Amino acid sequence: MTAITAMDLTGFTEREAGVWTDERGLVLSVHFFDLVPDLPAPLDRPDLLRHALARSVAAAGAGLIEAGFGEVGSLPAVRQLVKVRRPDGHGQVFIGSWTVPRAGCSTVVKVQAGEGAMTGLREAVVLDQVGPERYFTPHPYGPDVTGGLPHHVADAEEWDARFPDHPLTHVRTTLARITPTVVLHEDFTSLPPFAPDTAPGAAPGASAPAEPPARRRWFRRGRSD
Repeated sequence: MTAITAMDLTGFTEREAGVWTDERGLVLSVHFFDLVPDLPAPLDRPDLLRHALARSVAAAGAGLIEAGFGEVGSLPAVRQLVKVRRPDGHGQVFIGSWTVPRAGCSTVVKVQAGEGAMTGLREAVVLDQVGPERYFTPHPYGPDVTGGLPHHVADAEEWDARFPDHPLTHVRTTLARITPTVVLHEDFTSLPPFAPDTAPGAAPGASAPAEPPARRRWFRRGRSD
């Protein structure tokens, strides 16, 4: 189920409903969550939201590389680029996503790719070039963001051109290419916005009332019934 009705799928092949892959190993997927968004802060407080996201991701054993804000299909959204350990412990998986929140639901566009047999080349080259004293840095979203995967300069966008075939580069550039082409269902765009008092942790009773189930029957594989 998704509120997304169209986007540029050039180079991707559908594997199942809402999931596509390409020849480079990227996985593109779309999601719809019929719940109040679990963003830890409202979008109109970007510094607070970045800090809370970074702490949450670190607590889960991963690392928030960057978080940004913009529009997807004319609606405000938050972008995250996250790195996680592969389940087998060999290398990392990079996940880029846009979350488009509304008062009682959200839709997500996600692109992910994992390292292959060769891992750590990007990190080793950058470490050698900048030196160990400049390689690892405090997390830019807060010095108290600790744990999880460490923050370092090799993940910065400035190195993407040097490593065009790295999965992080593929995720970052593919998400940037697809984002402007996303079209949202008009019924989704007409829903009440994600407001500060609907964020988790708001005072009891502050959240918007739940919408009747019939209102959301059109969220099915991104099409209008």
